[in-house]
Amino acid sequence: MKTLIQSPTEPDFVQNPYPFYDAARAVGKLAYWQDYKMAAAFDHDTVHLLLRDRRFGREIPAELASEGPAHLAPFLQVEAHSLLDAEPPRHTRLRKLVLRAFTSREIKALAPGLERLCHELIDAFPTDAPFDLLPAYCTQVPVIAICRLLGVPEDMAPQMLDWSHKMVAMYQASKTQATEHAAAQASAEFIAFLTDYVQERRKTPGEDLITRLIQAEEDGESLSTDELIGTCILLLNAGHEATVHSLGNGIKTMLEQGWQPEWLAPEGIEQLVEEILRYDPPLHMFTRYAYEEIEVFGHRFQRGDQVALMLAAANRDPEALERADQFDPTRPAKINKSFGGGLHFCVGAPLARMEMQIALPILFERCPELSLAAAPEYSNSYHFHNLTRLMVRL
Repeated sequence: MKTLIQSPTEPDFVQNPYPFYDAARAVGKLAYWQDYKMAAAFDHDTVHLLLRDRRFGREIPAELASEGPAHLAPFLQVEAHSLLDAEPPRHTRLRKLVLRAFTSREIKALAPGLERLCHELIDAFPTDAPFDLLPAYCTQVPVIAICRLLGVPEDMAPQMLDWSHKMVAMYQASKTQATEHAAAQASAEFIAFLTDYVQERRKTPGEDLITRLIQAEEDGESLSTDELIGTCILLLNAGHEATVHSLGNGIKTMLEQGWQPEWLAPEGIEQLVEEILRYDPPLHMFTRYAYEEIEVFGHRFQRGDQVALMLAAANRDPEALERADQFDPTRPAKINKSFGGGLHFCVGAPLARMEMQIALPILFERCPELSLAAAPEYSNSYHFHNLTRLMVRL
């Protein structure tokens, strides 16, 4: 297995990691990424297979787990009860409960309200000066949607965004000790808010996920309060972060490529969304642990070894898709690893897709002359790939 050296914070890589992915695919099924100190898979077929190989998983083997530094205790408390880092049987139990809120009926019920929200946001756009579309539009649609689905007060959205950004920064290669302290404080405040809010919802239940999780806990379905709060934080964080950046990256690409009205027509919008998600997704890496000594593609993993599954690299594998490096919303959706796969396929994928299918046509129908007002730049936040801002003019 060949060794690759590429700093994930190097400016050129941050702005465009795809040339590195192309070079990495050329060296074999697996390569050792020295900067991350783990094996990594970059081609579509290898990523696809490893996502589904139950000999690997998200939960760290028990004998390798540690309490972690004391200053990170609140953040680690949330992590310990996260659906994302769980494996069966705990993952099966938690995912089953969460899926009660992600039925097609529940998601479709959000659509009329989101359509109204999109129009209200566009009504507030400044018409006489450039503005940043990320906070003005891309951020608002997903965060309001997830607040409504969970039953969290919408006026808390700005505060929850702040907590979420500080917690999600823990997964970035550029994190510092200041990042850790900010994430711990945000986690503690998020836990305190949800603890009080859950108590309120026990007294005044509604038609939302938090109420359903409370009911599951009270019905003895093996859901603890810590798990309830950890699940809510995960869904609030993941439920808007990915869609915000999918919208931002997608609108950037459409404006650069010269968007076509047929992309946004009812018969074309699903393919457009899939191509946006494939071409420049917000999450580029998904890691897993080996659960036994195992040989895969000529490399022997020991129990506890990690492997990085490079989702964005798999999406642009020319062996899996013709012209994979080109943006083409007219092509039938064939490959897309942006939501992961296997046991941990993103539970919020249907919601994210619906949000984009609503937000994009309304934006371009209302703002047909929308254009870039400044060259977009990606933030130093790998293994996420998202813009610092998206300056546009009408």
